[in-house]
Amino acid sequence: MIEVGHVLVHEDLISEQFVCNLNACKGACCIEGDAGAPLEHAEKAILEEVYPMVKPLMTAKGIETVEAEGVYVKDFEGDYTTPCVDGNKECAYVIWENGITKCSIEKAYEMGMVKWKKPLSCHLYPIRITSYPEFDVLHYDRWSICSAACSHGAELKVLVYQFLKEPLIRKYGDAWFAELEEKVQASL
Repeated sequence: MIEVGHVLVHEDLISEQFVCNLNACKGACCIEGDAGAPLEHAEKAILEEVYPMVKPLMTAKGIETVEAEGVYVKDFEGDYTTPCVDGNKECAYVIWENGITKCSIEKAYEMGMVKWKKPLSCHLYPIRITSYPEFDVLHYDRWSICSAACSHGAELKVLVYQFLKEPLIRKYGDAWFAELEEKVQASL
């Protein structure tokens, strides 16, 4: 592990390669799994705020799910997540463009309708955060549906943490990311 401030970064994030390849996976991470996207506490209020602006971009089933269950739900482990259509299918905020899943929240962001890009857990994927009172641990969540992203990252020679620079800065700041890069270079 590399320690950067109050964050422990697993070595896999600086040794494994990864670049999303949506043409190959079609955004399967938004429709697979056993729960919606994990939410940070503050993101629950943000979802409530942006939902009216995002709603016109959503699918009918997504709207129906949110209207029935709420803009977020508590999952089987007691964590807050985005709701899923029919209980365990795609995230309620999923839309499709040219056969690829997209996020209606991110689409609204790109269109200038909202100022929040999407849940941080989505933006950071395949990095997952385990939070403890004194520190966070960042680890690489390996999933078979991302095999094309691993191959693509290897072709481009892009490490996981490099691919996810923007969301890492969003979470921890520019200075934190610069310190991470310094520590990565020092470890080579």
